[in-house]
Amino acid sequence: MILYSFRRCPWAMRARLALRYAQCPVAIVEVAMKNKPAELLALSPKGTVPVLDTGDGVLEESLDIMRWALARHDPEDWRLLADPAAAQRADALIARNDSTFKAQVNLYKYAERYPEHSREHYRQQAEAWLVELESLLEGRPYLLADHPSLADAALLPLMRQFAGVEPEWFAEAAYPRVRSWLQGLLESDLFKAIMAR
Repeated sequence: MILYSFRRCPWAMRARLALRYAQCPVAIVEVAMKNKPAELLALSPKGTVPVLDTGDGVLEESLDIMRWALARHDPEDWRLLADPAAAQRADALIARNDSTFKAQVNLYKYAERYPEHSREHYRQQAEAWLVELESLLEGRPYLLADHPSLADAALLPLMRQFAGVEPEWFAEAAYPRVRSWLQGLLESDLFKAIMAR
């Protein structure tokens, strides 16, 4: 199996997280986005990462890769099979992360490209999401259970990106549970392994 990846891409990051967690034996090909390999373009003409060649087919979306990996091996119940209602909530959280919050992070991170408003304005637009996650983390270390789930892994890379735009602000912001959740995931052996050069 071959995963075409780019180390800092949040979507590739979460695909690598799930594949590593599920102990899938996969060769990772680091893609230079300005010089995409012909093999990648042959598998996926749109040329974005991640792309997983399973040997039996091609998966071109990070969430599809995550679900495929977890269907093979899920030792800590990231799919929340023991709690179907939580699994549904995970799907809803991921959908909003990948649409609304993604758009907000892009505006915030690249505020100079969108001069209609200030960076602070774009950050404030995104804060409703942080308020919601802060509430979910009340009384537990992860978003939907006492252990990590698909939602934690799927939301982690974009929240990491958000936190990195203004690290001083994030370090002081009124979201201590989100900060602790993010820090714990970033310091995990799993995350360190998928970010190793």
